[in-house]
Amino acid sequence: MPYPLHMSSPDNHPNDPLHGINLETVLKTMVDRHGWLELGDQIPIRCFMFNPTIKSSLTFLRKTPWARKRLEDWYVYEAIRERSTTQERSDAKIRPMADGLIGRTIATPQ
Repeated sequence: MPYPLHMSSPDNHPNDPLHGINLETVLKTMVDRHGWLELGDQIPIRCFMFNPTIKSSLTFLRKTPWARKRLEDWYVYEAIRERSTTQERSDAKIRPMADGLIGRTIATPQ
């Protein structure tokens, strides 16, 4: 599942990668990606470790700035990493090889 980075206009908010993304979207995306167990390992808070729910986690994250920041920073890090990986794949050109198979080469800047 790709990370949703819905920005109304990158020119209006160039320094805020979370613009237009609410905390619930961030949390649900991270739970889908990593599961509660890994969230609890990475950010050791009770609402991730014991009987985790979206509702209890949202309540805690909204009241606890340091925990919210850690989750959002992790989300942004992975979203940026995923976008750069996707960009690298799209830069790869498909070309036929001598044996008739199709291979990939990385496009080199000119």
